[in-house]
Amino acid sequence: MRIASSPFLLKKVRINHFMKKIFWPFLIIFFLTLFCFIPIFSAFTFTETRTEHPSIHFIPLEKKDHFQIIFTHTIHLTDVIENYRVLESNEIKLASMQYSDVAIGMPGYAEEGQTLRYENGVYTLKYDKAVLKDFILHIGDVDNKLDFHYNEKSFDLKEELDRGKSYEFKIKKISLFEKVKGVELNER
Repeated sequence: MRIASSPFLLKKVRINHFMKKIFWPFLIIFFLTLFCFIPIFSAFTFTETRTEHPSIHFIPLEKKDHFQIIFTHTIHLTDVIENYRVLESNEIKLASMQYSDVAIGMPGYAEEGQTLRYENGVYTLKYDKAVLKDFILHIGDVDNKLDFHYNEKSFDLKEELDRGKSYEFKIKKISLFEKVKGVELNER
């Protein structure tokens, strides 16, 4: 007994064959590719400015929301400690700055929205509403300290980033592609 083949049955067989051989692998590759480009990893990013092909350096953002930038003032040769907090909006709140000399470049008085306190030879300038989306960090070509402290780790920015260049510092989500293409900073 011979079963007659209908054009509808042949189309169904061809479609099933297409689904198994081409469609599902294509769909899997499509979603994997899409996953690679969706920003899902929170990170502190340092993006080189003044270039057509900027490099991105990053430090993965973990659960802690406080970080510090500690640098040696080039004129006073004393340490300046800037304390920051990461907001839920991925903005940066400058919480305070500590320094020991108010001469060139360091404030000797508080402005509106600030409080200045002097105790044990250290000035502490606290900010009430200093919220930043990003800021530019210049890596000077001098042998003074420029450290980034986060989650009990210290990163020497003079070692990790190129001296004489400027970087946009921002907290943002990066994709797997940006993570692989970028440079993760190493702790000291």
